[in-house]
Amino acid sequence: MYRQGDVLIVPIKAMPKNVEAVQREKGKAVVAHGEATGHVHAVEDVRAALFSDPRTTEVFMLVAGDAPVALEHEEHNPINVPPGTYQVLRQREYAPGAVRNVAD
Repeated sequence: MYRQGDVLIVPIKAMPKNVEAVQREKGKAVVAHGEATGHVHAVEDVRAALFSDPRTTEVFMLVAGDAPVALEHEEHNPINVPPGTYQVLRQREYAPGAVRNVAD
């Protein structure tokens, strides 16, 4: 598993069926948008592709090739994510009456 701030990247065995490709933003695969600062967790390397399940809004990442890609964020050190298939999760916290994503 790989963690960068409020983002957790978990290896999975295979990409789920019926996922849809997520468009790159300004040439980057944006894993998560920061709610508080507007910064993004993103991979510039074209070997990383994101997919979303339209029914559940779950996000998945595929890293192709034979070398890691760098997941970057303005407020965190970059982390290397090796080739593979992953589910991308956001850290959540309980607040009375609701569960919400943690704002990075």
